Amino acid sequence: MLNFFKTNLFYQWRAEMVQPTISQALTDLEREIGAAVRSIPAAPAPRPDEVAPPKEGAPPLAMPDYVEHRDGATEIGKLSAEAMVREFEVTAKEIEAIGAELIERVGQCEAMTRDAMAVTEELKETAARYRDRAKRVFAEIEDCSLLTAEVRKTCTDLKERIAAPRLADRPKPKKR
Repeated sequence: MLNFFKTNLFYQWRAEMVQPTISQALTDLEREIGAAVRSIPAAPAPRPDEVAPPKEGAPPLAMPDYVEHRDGATEIGKLSAEAMVREFEVTAKEIEAIGAELIERVGQCEAMTRDAMAVTEELKETAARYRDRAKRVFAEIEDCSLLTAEVRKTCTDLKERIAAPRLADRPKPKKR
């Protein structure tokens, strides 16, 4: 139990010692950045014949409506926050664009599904026509088979009739 109190007291002491150091470092860093920005000399105004045409590109993004600067924020802090929120906003717009593209792909999938269903119906109709044709071919083959059997029987009957009179025409054997 004593160890717990010692450990807990250590962490409280450490947090108290570190927290002001971090805040101080950030404030010092903001001051240094501000001083560096202010120390940059202003560029001389261009002469009218040196003015370049405006660049074609995306217009600068306004700060989104869902954020506001806090009172007391430093100029560097405001600029940094604005830059970050603009980057996040650009990324959010890209994510939304992916969503729009996904919806477009879903539409294409739906169209493919409709086309596939139409093709499936055509395939069913084709299969039904093949089955009807199979019935006709089946009936033709059986009809040919029956006709062939009938022709064979007729031929056999004719052979027997033709052969029977010959037996009658033969001379009868003499009786003894």
